[in-house]
Amino acid sequence: MVPGGGIVNGVTRADYCVIACAEAWRDAGEILASPMGLIPSLGARLAKRTFAPDLLLTDGEALLVGLDGTVEGWLPYRAHLALVTGGKRHVMMGASQIDRYGNQNISCIGDWARPARQLLGVRGAPVNTLNNPTSYWVPRHSRRVFVERVDMVCGVGHDHAAGARYHRIPRVVSDLGVLDFATPDRSMRLASLHPGVTVAQVREATGFELTVPDEVPYTREPTAEELRLIREVVDPDGTRTREVSA
Repeated sequence: MVPGGGIVNGVTRADYCVIACAEAWRDAGEILASPMGLIPSLGARLAKRTFAPDLLLTDGEALLVGLDGTVEGWLPYRAHLALVTGGKRHVMMGASQIDRYGNQNISCIGDWARPARQLLGVRGAPVNTLNNPTSYWVPRHSRRVFVERVDMVCGVGHDHAAGARYHRIPRVVSDLGVLDFATPDRSMRLASLHPGVTVAQVREATGFELTVPDEVPYTREPTAEELRLIREVVDPDGTRTREVSA
């Protein structure tokens, strides 16, 4: 393990997070990438420039766009829904809470009838998770987010998804590492650590018992070309460091 944090071999924690998010779309083919948030968006753009050239990117509204934002096609709402309900989209959402089975909450904190905090609302989370692959991005890995049981199920986890044809949660990326559900009961597993992070740090920041393999690899290093693209093309202003500062 590499103790501490910060820059490792010239690569920042934010760079590793972009790489980890990009990997969600590796060899995805011609599907709609719907990244929500800064670092997932950088990851999707990096993936399209490198190992997933057939990805479709949107402007977040009704247009398909190229890497530079140039309009490539029209994506009316009915066509978007056809992609969503047919498993032809991979969305990466955020999570105010997420539990060991991948249930996600973005609606409220506390009892639904009298919540202590009102959040975004359920939005499209049930449709997203039941009908197309859904990954998650958590910029601050903590026990407030990784909880034993979510206060409300918005995004559907493995223990509530029986019979859902396209339900799949490929990965959860946080500022500490990458997690997946490659376990017999489909509960969360530590898949990789970002260099500079220890298993103990992840366990301490997780509010439930996490499956941890005997050997946990590090999140892969970016290639020299990927690092150039991140720093000179995809995010030359370094906005990623505002979300992950280590």
